[in-house]
Amino acid sequence: MIRDRGRIKWTSMMLPEHVKLLRDWAEEDTYEERKELDEQQLEEMNMAIGEAMETGSAVLITYYKNRRHQLLIGTIHYYNEVQQKLHVVDRFDEPHYVRISDIVDVRSAGDVM
Repeated sequence: MIRDRGRIKWTSMMLPEHVKLLRDWAEEDTYEERKELDEQQLEEMNMAIGEAMETGSAVLITYYKNRRHQLLIGTIHYYNEVQQKLHVVDRFDEPHYVRISDIVDVRSAGDVM
């Protein structure tokens, strides 16, 4: 019977720098591409943000951060024009600041839940 140890057999021959590069390379494979938005999607997001700010209703915001898409559910308190950020408070009363340029999608949380 052949007892092949697979990767264990070769790890002693690899330099730590090579192992780190292989791990970084594997992590880069999980990175997501930023989605491009057309004018219609931007207009729909603008209307959803305006309505949520006016009524104080909860929204689901998808935004791009650290090469990944993140989800945030909360209420929009205000828009900071100087920093171009939305001030969003989640259900645990934690404040989040999301740059407008990073937002990919905005939906009413009632549509999702």
